[in-house]
Amino acid sequence: MPEGKFCNKRPVNTEEDLKALLGDKGGNQYYEEMNSLEVDTDALWSTIEKTCQSRIRTWLEICAHCGMCADSCFLYRVNNRDPKQVPAYKIQSTLGEMVKRKGKVDNAFMQHCMEVAWSQCTCCNRCGMYCPHGIDMGVMFSYLRGLMYSQGFVPWELKIGSGMHRVYSAQMDVTTEDWVETCEWMEEETAEEWPGLTIPVDKVGADIMYTLNAREPKHYPEDLAEAAILFHLAGEDWTVPSEGWEQTSLAMFAGDWAACKMQVDKVYAAMERLKPKRMVGTECGHAHRATVIEGPYWAGREDGLPPVKCMHYVEWVAEALREGKIKIDPAKKIKEPCTLQDSCNYVRNHGLANFTREIMSYIAEDYREMTPNREHNYCCGGGGGFNGIGKYRAERNKALQTKRDQILATGATLVVAPCHNCWDAIRDLEEEYEIGIKWSFLKPLLIKMAIVPDHLKAADDE
Repeated sequence: MPEGKFCNKRPVNTEEDLKALLGDKGGNQYYEEMNSLEVDTDALWSTIEKTCQSRIRTWLEICAHCGMCADSCFLYRVNNRDPKQVPAYKIQSTLGEMVKRKGKVDNAFMQHCMEVAWSQCTCCNRCGMYCPHGIDMGVMFSYLRGLMYSQGFVPWELKIGSGMHRVYSAQMDVTTEDWVETCEWMEEETAEEWPGLTIPVDKVGADIMYTLNAREPKHYPEDLAEAAILFHLAGEDWTVPSEGWEQTSLAMFAGDWAACKMQVDKVYAAMERLKPKRMVGTECGHAHRATVIEGPYWAGREDGLPPVKCMHYVEWVAEALREGKIKIDPAKKIKEPCTLQDSCNYVRNHGLANFTREIMSYIAEDYREMTPNREHNYCCGGGGGFNGIGKYRAERNKALQTKRDQILATGATLVVAPCHNCWDAIRDLEEEYEIGIKWSFLKPLLIKMAIVPDHLKAADDE
């Protein structure tokens, strides 16, 4: 079966192949080759027979086509309520058809499935909350993505992202040496203002092992410094691993389940090696989902849990404020009207909405809820990999309209977004629609308003 140089059924496993794929700017050759990519229908059906088990088959059968999921989907709403954007239709016309046809599908069908799976669904699973039969559309679309990946029909950027995890054990080309050097650099950068601050690497038996999103050391190393400052302020005994520090999984967005397992195994190995009391992950929704919620199953852990207790960053911040480890100067609280973006992956899928509200009660004087909110909140518009796929940028920008309208309705001028994808989507929303808002992670806000004990102040500040 003809396969292209870039667009093929082979995972990207070498740095040479990864750099070659990166060199295909915008994926031009990749998508041209995709037009000729043949579907291995026998392999596709064999995979479905082995992996499409009773749960998904039952969901496909019991869907009553009642339409209850329609208005729950922000993509249906922003696309003029097109019936083809109803979640039930989207999955039945792709995965459902694939199963009905026993894998006997062609290139055009697979390209249609790719468009639906990555530009018409973010796997936010809001629709699943409203399905009277409890059908989990997020699981079904994730499963569809895995089938697509196995046949080579995956967006160019996500083929690269999956390859990054396979080659570098991170979603970006950050080597172990790069990472450790970044820790040393940020420690040096903060030394004058924060005497005694350290970023301990590979400390065994610490109370906290901190894990990150690779974008932070690659593009925003100040985020690592901010995390270190807050742990320092709180008096935490913490460390970062030299290997297994990357918590995210673009492989999950791509449907590359083998790479998902490789990634989470690295993080769990770090836990086993360093034996921390708990892990705290950075302000990232899908990183938490990949490592804490889905990860144990990819890793084959029978108890369905990571090796140690794991917390999202909002859980740690709420705890630090509640226990007085970090104290807020009332005069420095957020004065302007502000609102909060609920990350699908740790609010809807892990029930952490109360922690974020608890944080806002400490740091904001004029907090305004979006409508709807908490687990009912809409996706930011960029989740599930949507933010990063150039081929579907126009569709992604249109998808931002729901979040735009929610923010405008609050009258808020600042959006607190403790999640990388949400932060990106709201940044791009402002760039696209110019509604006059600011957006921020929690870390820089907390540092600005935290009371610094005298014994932690630099000499000039005393």
